[in-house]
Amino acid sequence: MDTLRLGHSDLHVTPICLGTMTFGEQVDEPTAHAILDRSLALGINFIDTAEMYSVPTRAETYGITETIIGRWFAKNPGARQKLVLASKVAGPSRGMAWMRETMTPAEMVAACDDSLRRLQTDVIDLYQIHWPERHVPSFGSLYYDPSKEKSQTSIHAQLEALAGLVRAGKIRAIGLSNETPYGVHEFVRLAEQHGLPRVATVQNTYCLINRAVDNGLDETMHRLGVSLLAYSPLGFGLLTGKYDPCGTDGPDTPRDARIGRFESVRKGRWGRAEALAAARRYNALAREHGLTPVQLALAFCYTNWRVASTIIGVRTLEQLEEDVAVWGTRLSPELLEGVDRIRREMRDPAF
Repeated sequence: MDTLRLGHSDLHVTPICLGTMTFGEQVDEPTAHAILDRSLALGINFIDTAEMYSVPTRAETYGITETIIGRWFAKNPGARQKLVLASKVAGPSRGMAWMRETMTPAEMVAACDDSLRRLQTDVIDLYQIHWPERHVPSFGSLYYDPSKEKSQTSIHAQLEALAGLVRAGKIRAIGLSNETPYGVHEFVRLAEQHGLPRVATVQNTYCLINRAVDNGLDETMHRLGVSLLAYSPLGFGLLTGKYDPCGTDGPDTPRDARIGRFESVRKGRWGRAEALAAARRYNALAREHGLTPVQLALAFCYTNWRVASTIIGVRTLEQLEEDVAVWGTRLSPELLEGVDRIRREMRDPAF
């Protein structure tokens, strides 16, 4: 895999990124370290984490993923220099009592220091705001509601805090996550106006059952030179086919998978009956064209002009090998027309 540049930054990454939110919840530390070893051996130079991981979040596992990665760096001298490391700061809390209730500039700096300590590194290459500090429709919410606005830290103030971290040498570039077209425009506008760090990336959901990026954010990012990092390309497992035999009310099983194990996930966007119904259609389409559901779902992201790097989250070495092996798969015009035909009918049920 060749590397590509993220936005206007000096970061060059592989088009596949190893996501780590399963580390510490579904994946124990020895397995996580084996996955990191193999990912590096396969040529992936980009890993993504966050202070609030693992997921689904719990007070007991807050920060554990960064800690696991930090211990791997300590065990593997030289590995850190081979990787582009991304992490995230979060706030205000979205119903998680153990998280900060605001995201002030001082809290952003403290969060970065805590992440650096857990990761056992001097610098985070890409530091992202995990979700907007202001109110936005996200994580299954459809509509913007002005009455819910409780922002306490302006975008300008957030940029100034991030600029201080860049000047201190603690981070190299900045990014956003779960962001809207307005947010991307405003971050870029204020950065250019005030000489502050320019957003390099946006990490949003992008998969066959959630193509909300295609509804205007893609143009925003293209015109502003901001790179898309696509997360949940397999639709939280729905696009692997493993839930196809389940009932019509939603993906209840298999119980060892995230949707099966965690009620909060089953009741969210990935647990909707409509999402499962759409996933089944895409999975069947893949089989009709001689592909596995995983091959179709990942190749859709790997070959999409909108996507700079696709974040894959795995529980096993076998899943890692399977996901990376899809690289190079090309989708025929007929298959892509079939994909669009399903979307015209079923839209984005996991938005």
